[in-house]
Amino acid sequence: MNGQHRRLPLTIWALGFGSLLMDTSSELVHSLSPVLLVNLLGASVVAVGIIEGVAEGIAAVTKVFAGAVSDYFRRRKTLIVLGYAIAAISKPLFPLASSASWVFAARFIDRMSKGIRDAPRDALVADITAQKQRGAAYGLRQALDSVGAVLGPILAVLLMLSFSGGLRAAMWVAVIPAVAAVLVISLLVREPEQKRAATREPPDWGKARELPARYWLIVAVGAIFTAARFSDSFLVLRARDIGLSASYAPMIMVVLSCVYAAGSYPAGAASDRMSPRSLLLVGLSFLIAADLVLGLGRSVVPLFAGGALWGVHMALTQGVFAKIVADFVPADLRGTGFGIFDLARGVGFFIANVVAGWWWRTSGPPAAFFSAAAFATIAGIGLAAATRQRR
Repeated sequence: MNGQHRRLPLTIWALGFGSLLMDTSSELVHSLSPVLLVNLLGASVVAVGIIEGVAEGIAAVTKVFAGAVSDYFRRRKTLIVLGYAIAAISKPLFPLASSASWVFAARFIDRMSKGIRDAPRDALVADITAQKQRGAAYGLRQALDSVGAVLGPILAVLLMLSFSGGLRAAMWVAVIPAVAAVLVISLLVREPEQKRAATREPPDWGKARELPARYWLIVAVGAIFTAARFSDSFLVLRARDIGLSASYAPMIMVVLSCVYAAGSYPAGAASDRMSPRSLLLVGLSFLIAADLVLGLGRSVVPLFAGGALWGVHMALTQGVFAKIVADFVPADLRGTGFGIFDLARGVGFFIANVVAGWWWRTSGPPAAFFSAAAFATIAGIGLAAATRQRR
């Protein structure tokens, strides 16, 4: 690192540490919920896919409205704090769940809270950073978020061992970092002063037509990328499938998140200096490799290798997408732009999870990963062709 991260505004760090704490809480629950659903509540793998897909779809739809509202009021912090607060409230619902529908409701509320906070948060990052720093800013926030994704599964494993496999008791601990995240965001996040207009018109969805053509191209690319990658809950189920116990299955999330955390800032900073298109294509190639390794593997070593490759893919694509959207969208439409982009990705994610669940049930776990690899290959070919034409 060249010291660029030290010149980023304090609010970027506050958003990052808030994400770290909330992701610790969410990933603790997320790494155990597939086991709760399948092993304790008797749900099918298809049900897991539908729950994950619908929950992420709800988050995506919510992001559109939250982004537009933050553009209208130009007060993004209020929505960010609200989203984190609702997420904290949802955490006790998981250990209290007595049926799959209860888990679905808890996941619904949790993802809705993510939808409320994410688009305003990403827009705020763009509001307070110079364009030449945006890749680094998004990369740093994502790296800190990913540290939480490392700590969550580690805590899940340690708590499961401490409580002798007491899954519900382990889930209760997730409430603590969730509440801490709300406090960090409330106390430390600052947003720039905005000039108040004498009159305001209601939010106009027709303004989306003002977004440039290159923005809509990246929306399409983002949706295709996400449709090629289903929920990492299936990695936990794959760990169980090859024989890892419920206590140790979340370690696949630790491996994935460690790599994701380590690579996010360098990838984000690199996107400030080189072609984001190249980073996206390389990232997609790592996803293809991850799917193939996870599909072919029958032991712990290929399982963890596949998780690491999956983490590289995430590091090379997630922060880069955020930077591209911020660069392509006018300042007064940033929240709306991020919301629409996330909606498109939510649709792709829903499709990916339902299809993966169906393949898993009908043809077995390897088929789910092989089909994802095939679609990711098609997506990479399409991205290369489309962006070459645009250039």
